[in-house]
Amino acid sequence: MTLLVLACLLSVASAGRADPGPSLAVIPFFTQSHEDPTKGNVCPVCQRAARIGDIPPGALRSLTRLLNLKMEAQKEFLVSSVEEVEKHSELFRSELLQTKPVTSSTELGRALNVDYVLVGFLYRFDERIGSSLGVERPASVGYDLHLFRVKDGKMVWSGRFDETQQSLTDNLFKVGAFLRRKAVWLKAEELASVGMDEILTDMPRPEELEQVQ
Repeated sequence: MTLLVLACLLSVASAGRADPGPSLAVIPFFTQSHEDPTKGNVCPVCQRAARIGDIPPGALRSLTRLLNLKMEAQKEFLVSSVEEVEKHSELFRSELLQTKPVTSSTELGRALNVDYVLVGFLYRFDERIGSSLGVERPASVGYDLHLFRVKDGKMVWSGRFDETQQSLTDNLFKVGAFLRRKAVWLKAEELASVGMDEILTDMPRPEELEQVQ
């Protein structure tokens, strides 16, 4: 009788335990320099043009950590820690990661033994000049996110955020975006965070990603 009760309890506990889902690693954000910023840049994955700008020290790592936290909060994937990914990244030559970011990122994913890698390219991280109530120059951020399935290197999802914050009087057609930004002038990282929330809502669920051909 005791064994039967124990078996039932284990069965209930097992049924109540959430499936951790497929594993994922957020690869540290990439950026590309350009001799003439006025000519813009091109995403090495989707070949879409992007307007480039300032990328201050620490911006890449801040965005990587921010994206990692948001993916963990979704609870759809078992997400590797930033520290673990950085430790494995050190085993790859930095120039190889920069010249062949997609190939190197999927190889890094295999080294981490994960199912997916999320690769970001940052083009612009212009900080606001001013305060939350008034600015001389608003924050402006542009980046791409690409999700790759490690086992076959297939890109299964991508998203882009590219925005220079505007006031309601500057663009009456974006009242929804204005309100979502709390009707204040955001810092660059705050604007980048809002953008991540918006584009990540379009990412398919893991079971759908597996079906992408």
